[in-house]
Amino acid sequence: MATDEKPTGEYRQYLPDLNLTRFQVMCTQDAHEYAHEFKTGKQPPWLHALYMYWLELLQEPFKGVTTDGKVRPDLFTLQDEDVPIQQIVDATKLMLGLLDDKQKEAVNYHIDSPQWRTWSNPEFLLAHKGVRLDEVNAPVRDAVMNVLKTTLSPEGYAKAVSAMRINHFLGELVKSPRVMNEFSYNFVLFGQPSTTRPWGWSFYGHHLCLNIFLYKGQIVASPWFTGAEPNEIDAGPYAGTRIMQTEEKLGLQLMQSLSAELQSKARVFALMKDPAMPPGRWNKDDQRHLCGAYRDNREVPYEGILASTFNDEQKSLMYGILEQYLLYLPAKSRALKIEQIRRWEAETYFCWIGGYGNEDPFYYRIQSPVILVEFDHHSGVFLNNEEPKKFHIHTLLRTPNAGDYGQALRAQVPAIEGLNGKEIVW
Repeated sequence: MATDEKPTGEYRQYLPDLNLTRFQVMCTQDAHEYAHEFKTGKQPPWLHALYMYWLELLQEPFKGVTTDGKVRPDLFTLQDEDVPIQQIVDATKLMLGLLDDKQKEAVNYHIDSPQWRTWSNPEFLLAHKGVRLDEVNAPVRDAVMNVLKTTLSPEGYAKAVSAMRINHFLGELVKSPRVMNEFSYNFVLFGQPSTTRPWGWSFYGHHLCLNIFLYKGQIVASPWFTGAEPNEIDAGPYAGTRIMQTEEKLGLQLMQSLSAELQSKARVFALMKDPAMPPGRWNKDDQRHLCGAYRDNREVPYEGILASTFNDEQKSLMYGILEQYLLYLPAKSRALKIEQIRRWEAETYFCWIGGYGNEDPFYYRIQSPVILVEFDHHSGVFLNNEEPKKFHIHTLLRTPNAGDYGQALRAQVPAIEGLNGKEIVW
């Protein structure tokens, strides 16, 4: 996803010392050895503690992200979005036809499997399910990528591929390409590919996690996570690649366009790690964002200001941001989703953490009953900047009130009798 905005190379002053034990060990390991050492050695302890907490959260039945623990009903309906379901099914069946029996078993899960919720964005392979693209042959890998290409919008697919290439670039920077590369991602199916019954897929790895639910001509792309450290490639065959700079630019423009009074109300914390934050509002891994991996049931009260306080230009900026966050959806699905969000404009909130000068790192969230998006500048994980910088970004999208994973739609899908939908008379 190359753009006319050239990479800055700012991150290069924060390149890590590869002689540190962490990098010396990492460069000798493959993804499985690396993950095993993390789980048994419990290093780094702060991330391991978070992982253990994630496993606790997974024990809870799925409810969905809410503002107060109560799921609001009747927000989502079955509708035809002109999704090319036949082509997606054909692409998926073609991919399945290339798998051996062991791979087929690894890739197929029941549509209601709780394993759908075990995606995560760190480079550690914490839940190994499905097939991992850097462990299969080129035809299988290409076939999996074709499932993504057939399902997502062209611009959404380009963004996903760019995130994967940036991950590869980071793997090269820290000389650990077996842990982080363009294809260090897992693909898994939930349910059987079908033009008439619900099913979906998950694709996840470092800084890119996509969960896609499909039913007939309808798609739910939620939850998803997209990040990058750095958010640019400034050398090699993909030099010029940048992602998430549009979300960054529009978010800052929106905040800067507000009156001083509205800026003050929108900004919930002045500092990126603010002493005024209550316990749990910040952690070393997620930092400020609230709805990442394993946070399927998080309660996130509304904060900041209502979109109804925006003028037309500010509303246009907000919808421009949301267009970027809905980029993975095909065009008609995206337009229908924007229509749905507009219907809830009177209950759509915008909040901010950090400064809003041109160079300041920041966090923002847009949240309504039907969408929640977060943008967060981070400190270094592989690069050694201790304070958040603009070249390390986390973004994510949730569909509140049980919308994630298409859960809110599932109860509306008519039940069928018999495996082939035939009436059974006892």
